[in-house]
Amino acid sequence: MTDITQQHIEEFVRQAHRVGKCGLTICSSGNLSWRIGDKVLLSGTGSWVPELTADRVAIVSLADGSSLNGVRPTMEATFHLGVLRQRTDINVVLHFQSPYATAIACRRTLPETLNFTAEVPLHVGDTIPAIPFLRPGSKELADAVVSAMATHNSVILKKHGQVTCGKDFNQAIERAMFFEMAARIAVVNGSDIDPLTTGEIDDLEEYFLGKSH
Repeated sequence: MTDITQQHIEEFVRQAHRVGKCGLTICSSGNLSWRIGDKVLLSGTGSWVPELTADRVAIVSLADGSSLNGVRPTMEATFHLGVLRQRTDINVVLHFQSPYATAIACRRTLPETLNFTAEVPLHVGDTIPAIPFLRPGSKELADAVVSAMATHNSVILKKHGQVTCGKDFNQAIERAMFFEMAARIAVVNGSDIDPLTTGEIDDLEEYFLGKSH
């Protein structure tokens, strides 16, 4: 079993503040999780991620989600834990609501693609599933997020926000920031936009990721 130290708590708080400084969450929007062995640190329910304090960090069991320090985790803990259980390659899950990406999530019709620059297919994902609106905190939403993220690193929650994951904080935040960049391009450029072609994406992925198509 892994012991959670004060240093772990302090690092989690630091990273939560970093998420806020990147403009990915405001006030009580969004939530964050970090797997450490058989335990998970989660932002507490109702907490403000950009101003998270150590006493609002929940320590929970990865196996059953029970709180080990008496702090109630975010209402979205079910999907955080579900993603972490099925994805042994990732350790951080970030649910965020950055301005342009959330604007995209609230459009009646989503863009056909967000592959406008190389960073999106290489980091965010060349396809990004969109989950219909389901009540925040519901089992239905958790099941949909876990299912989508079994094979994707980023998802859109329609009329709600976005979720990314990563092997560490850097990767999860990088994916969220490039997600936001692509959404801003879509909003600012409108219909005057020229996305990457399938051939260009294939070439990028083969060169940088070693994928063959």
